[in-house]
Amino acid sequence: MKIAVCVSNVPDTATKIKIAQDRKSIDSTGVSFIINPYDEFAIEEALKTKEKFGGDSITYSLTVGDDSSKETIRKVLALGVDEAILIKPDKPLDSLGIAKALSEEIKSLGCEIVFFGKQSVDYDSGIVGQLTAELLGYNCITVVVDLKIENDKVIAEREIEGGREIVESKLPIVITAQKGLNEPRYASLKGIMAAKKKNIIEKQFQSENLLEILEMNLPPAKQPGRIIGSDVSAVPELVRLLREEAKVI
Repeated sequence: MKIAVCVSNVPDTATKIKIAQDRKSIDSTGVSFIINPYDEFAIEEALKTKEKFGGDSITYSLTVGDDSSKETIRKVLALGVDEAILIKPDKPLDSLGIAKALSEEIKSLGCEIVFFGKQSVDYDSGIVGQLTAELLGYNCITVVVDLKIENDKVIAEREIEGGREIVESKLPIVITAQKGLNEPRYASLKGIMAAKKKNIIEKQFQSENLLEILEMNLPPAKQPGRIIGSDVSAVPELVRLLREEAKVI
């Protein structure tokens, strides 16, 4: 069985982001990049699935990015993924462009199960998994917190608003992982040493993507609060400000 896990290289959520001088990208100086946190659950589930089916099962890590992604990819290999592929687009991609790049590679590999994190924490995109499934013609279950695969039958528990639901599907399938699906493992010393010897396969991707970043800006600074009053007489003024200044009512 061939299993793919798609991994994003994202800035650490504790990193202070600065915009580069071109106003179209972030300044990567001093920025720490990590495995997208939700992808950690996807990686663990891919490895567990390989261990369950055994035999000639193989796991592939797929990342769309540039050379700066290689350190993150090495961390994925250290966890036990068999092969890593870095897809290098010729221009920045939106979610659909990334899905196209991933789907082409997944199709060529012949993977039957594809794991994603439920969203990325950089642009907060949560649709790449679904778009990839649509382009591949695969079934798709999102926000999964429990998963069972028997032969070609898939039973998953997923989060919905106000509760959970259990759904059933069949392979081939795309799964997007939510926190709670598993407990991600740590890389062993043996895995870290083995990862240094593994090759990262690099492939170019010619995009028809129409995305163009015109300008990036930081959000405006938060305005200081105001104390309008301390008793019920302040209510009319508060309502007026909410309506005329904040425009929330």
